[in-house]
Amino acid sequence: MPKFPVSVGILIMKRSVCLTNNSARLLQNMDASVKPCENFYQYACGGWLERHVIPETSSRHSVFDILRDKLEIVLKGVLETENEQDRDAIKKAKILYSSCMNESLIEHRDSQPILKLIDTIGDWPVASDDWNTTTGKEAWSLEDTLATLTARFHKKALLDMYVWTDDRDSRRHIIYIDQPGLGMPSRDYYFNGGNYKKVREAYLHFMVAIAKIAREDRNLTQDDDRVWEEMMQLLELETDIANATSPAEERQDVTVLYNKMTLGELQDTFSLNVSVLPLFRLYEGFNWTRFIQGVLSSVSIEVHVEEEVVVYSSPYLEKMNDVLSKHSVRTMQNYLTWQLIIDRVNSLSRRFKDARAQYRKALYGTTVEEAWWRDCVRYVQSSMENAVGALYVRETFAGESKRMVSNLISKIQEAYVETLEELSWMDAPSKEKAREKAMAIKEHIGYPDHILEENNQKLDQEYAHLNFSEENYFENILENLKAEAHKSLKKLREPVDPDLWIIGAAVVNAFYSPNRNQIVFPAGILQPPFFSKHQLQALNFGGIGMVIGHEITHGFDDNGRNFDKDGNMLNWWSNYSAEHFKDQSQCMVQQYGNFNWKLAGGQNVSGISTLGENIADNGGVRQAYKAYLKWVEREGEEPRLPGLDMDHKQLFFLNFAQVWCGAYRPEYASQSIKTDSHSPLEYRVLGSLQNFEAFSEAFQCKKGSPMNPELKCRVW
Repeated sequence: MPKFPVSVGILIMKRSVCLTNNSARLLQNMDASVKPCENFYQYACGGWLERHVIPETSSRHSVFDILRDKLEIVLKGVLETENEQDRDAIKKAKILYSSCMNESLIEHRDSQPILKLIDTIGDWPVASDDWNTTTGKEAWSLEDTLATLTARFHKKALLDMYVWTDDRDSRRHIIYIDQPGLGMPSRDYYFNGGNYKKVREAYLHFMVAIAKIAREDRNLTQDDDRVWEEMMQLLELETDIANATSPAEERQDVTVLYNKMTLGELQDTFSLNVSVLPLFRLYEGFNWTRFIQGVLSSVSIEVHVEEEVVVYSSPYLEKMNDVLSKHSVRTMQNYLTWQLIIDRVNSLSRRFKDARAQYRKALYGTTVEEAWWRDCVRYVQSSMENAVGALYVRETFAGESKRMVSNLISKIQEAYVETLEELSWMDAPSKEKAREKAMAIKEHIGYPDHILEENNQKLDQEYAHLNFSEENYFENILENLKAEAHKSLKKLREPVDPDLWIIGAAVVNAFYSPNRNQIVFPAGILQPPFFSKHQLQALNFGGIGMVIGHEITHGFDDNGRNFDKDGNMLNWWSNYSAEHFKDQSQCMVQQYGNFNWKLAGGQNVSGISTLGENIADNGGVRQAYKAYLKWVEREGEEPRLPGLDMDHKQLFFLNFAQVWCGAYRPEYASQSIKTDSHSPLEYRVLGSLQNFEAFSEAFQCKKGSPMNPELKCRVW
């Protein structure tokens, strides 16, 4: 008679196999020739970096990216599987995917869909021989053109108008006005030298190439000089717009950004002079009511002069006066149409993508485009998150993970509250408020229940208004854009839904929402190396535990700290604690600002725009470690992993570091140093461990060694 019932025996065998697998993974990723106290990132990830070459199709290759690649393979499988029993939402997702995969039809249709689209937005002057401001049924108007872009195509050019939770009242929605995104990833590409200049030149060539295709396919004569001249004017306008935008470093304080006023006050404060004739500079003010009403008419909402709006971009709007009066209407229309075209290139035929190839290479350093099915999977996943989430969860997600992660969250919440007691910079009343907020954090784990409930119609209702066709991928996208815009705008007159998931289930990431005081851990991140019921708790706490601590700490970073336990922007800090928070943060601003990233042309990391993420990384690893030690106290020390001469504390830090193994192409490094709110992967590990005494104790790092500097920064 066996000593154990068979099922337990299998579990024990599986556990020992997993222990060996974990050892192999951890060992393979390491570079034992590097001393852990010299550079822990190289020590933990050197083997990984040695073994992994960045694929020709990728601008960055990391543990995160590999998990995302694998997740996409799973999604490809489920989207390509026919099933008679599929509910409507799933059928629609599969039709959308199949329309995207119909490459021969996309090639056959060539430029026809984009030329048709151009007509609906008031044409593209550079690709027309008879454009003027009265070509359409009515005279050209900037307000109406922007309203069409926003409401019909979910495109924010020149101005970003959207509906979102009111920062000061988390139960209601309000209109926001903000500065727009740009054609290139950040304002730096319009002025800086080096790689940014290369990208700028490629961007201009890309514009010209697309304009030439449009002219050719409309059977117009090729007038190269005119095309170049018009596209250069377009780039000048976009450069002026970029110049008017505020850089990320100046947009860190939401309490300063937030500026509530009525529509009438908006009109009086920012009248914006607009050139009204194609060539002559005659001015008239921008009619805000006409623009906002134009957008909201699409969902049958009326606004009046007393309607409240929040302006997030006062400096930008002040500067726009000069910009708008400086450029002709023709250039403006060229720009707005280009903004619509640039997003659609990916859904057009090969010649359009070929026209973009040099620009992509300059921007990302990639020489080969990804397999087309990946683009299709990503598109369907991003536009139908819940339908795709249902397919993913049904295919791969272990139900008991939900309970285990929930358990981990409460342990780490507890650890956060306990660490408050260690802080001398914060007074008792502020600590009490912080404790209340931490304990009030709501959690979403895995996926929303309704997406798997056969008898619950909510999933089908979400997509009820969408009708896709297998033949018309381009039009399917337009339908999605319109639906997304309308769904968002409709919320203006609806209360905030506290149960809404802010992200889909099939995502390798995690989130904190300050307006909801809520953390979300989608099914996609609940897998090794972050989490597994078969791996040591040291690895789970160092992986998903740190991620949980990171998301909780976002509630108390330089942005999250401005919101109370109910998600309202409200100052709950004493003056004493607020001042000291700034002092503690300043230490981190300087520490990370001193990291020099050779790959990004020797630029330093921006300590200001990465502050929130750095505070979260530092707090996250600290809380996860504290929670793990408490677990060990209760449950006892875990067995050592075979072949790895490391104790449980060292394993915690090793897995924490290995979660962030990854490599960048120089072109992408130059981009992410300007656009990513996270520090580069290496500095996420080095920065947070240099500040943590417990790490130096675990690896016996001498005071003054690179990983144990004399000066340490600590916020939480």
